[in-house]
Amino acid sequence: MQIQITPSSRSFPDQRPSEIVERKGSGHPDTISDALAEEFSLALSRYYLDEFGAILHHNVDKVLLWGGAASPTFGGGKLDAPINIYLAGRAVTQWQGIETPVEELARESCGIWLEDHLRFLDAKRHVQFHCLVRQGSMDLEELFRREEQGKVPLANDTSCGVGFAPFSELENIVYDVEHYLNYPEFKEIHPEAGEDIKVMGVRNGDDIQLTIACAFVDRHIQDMDDYLQKKAALANAAKNHAEMLTARNVSVDVNTADSPEQGSIYLTVTGTSAEAGDDGEAGRGNRANGLITPGRPMTMESVAGKNPVTHVGKLYNVAAGMMARAIAQELPQVGSVECALVSEIGKPIDEPQICEIQLLGMHEAPAAELSSRIEEIAREHIKSIPKMWRAFAGRKLVLDTWPHLAD
Repeated sequence: MQIQITPSSRSFPDQRPSEIVERKGSGHPDTISDALAEEFSLALSRYYLDEFGAILHHNVDKVLLWGGAASPTFGGGKLDAPINIYLAGRAVTQWQGIETPVEELARESCGIWLEDHLRFLDAKRHVQFHCLVRQGSMDLEELFRREEQGKVPLANDTSCGVGFAPFSELENIVYDVEHYLNYPEFKEIHPEAGEDIKVMGVRNGDDIQLTIACAFVDRHIQDMDDYLQKKAALANAAKNHAEMLTARNVSVDVNTADSPEQGSIYLTVTGTSAEAGDDGEAGRGNRANGLITPGRPMTMESVAGKNPVTHVGKLYNVAAGMMARAIAQELPQVGSVECALVSEIGKPIDEPQICEIQLLGMHEAPAAELSSRIEEIAREHIKSIPKMWRAFAGRKLVLDTWPHLAD
């Protein structure tokens, strides 16, 4: 395995003239799709562990959310057509003569998540589930089982994973503002704010503009004046929270497509645009670290729903981020760290083709002792990849939130 440590003349995002960062909140249709794919995978993993003592091959990372139809109105409207959720992928549907209750696991796990995360959505009445999972291909299932017990699992794809650390100031602001607006404590004070909150952050020099889309809940809005007052209150709350995280100038706009004079505002029955205004798809939302960062390394991988044992599209993206974070925290003198891991199908998952580590802002190669420690950290994290499935299965490693778990 080659570990390549290189200095990079590219600057840390905070030092660039401009920066763009986005985050889609828990009620966004794309975030819902990712979450349901991951919940389904976790349910399968737990069932396989309980019944057979090991996680069997599966990848259920193909989820499509087809939005419904709704008639929101001040004081409370109704859903006219349900949200349809299609869960597709491959899984072991029968093992040792025992049928896997795939559809039951899909419905139960997804229904629980929806009830826990969307206050005004009734999963039993407002959602229709379609489980389209079939038995996996023989070659991938055989590859999944090829390693002997106790041996390192073999990669079931040729893929790459990337990660970076630390977060820039704008990245922290966008991440934290969305979380703040979706905190249970905030919802107690502002029940009118739905869970479908998207934050787009743009920094030009020292000026930060946050554009927030928030699905307001109609039963908590009396009339147009009430809506406008509550929208202004949410913008003010977001601005105050962001200003605690930066000395830069912050401005906030909320629901900029509103046209009150024409009666057109972002009003929903359930607090998510999935009820009528938007559809969702796994892999189109936040990356594994919870952000969408066009100025940073990202991959096309849909991380959620992939099995946590052998699918490097999941493991390498998370491991690369954790590796970058560990290096940046222990060795702050290196500045910003970007890591990339590349797998090769059929090879042990702890033997990537290459581990590339770039140190942003360093114009010369780091000193020998510094390079040696960076390589040690990298090898430690790569060695731990075969054990990551335990953290996923035990919910100690949660996609979209893991960068802040230790904060």
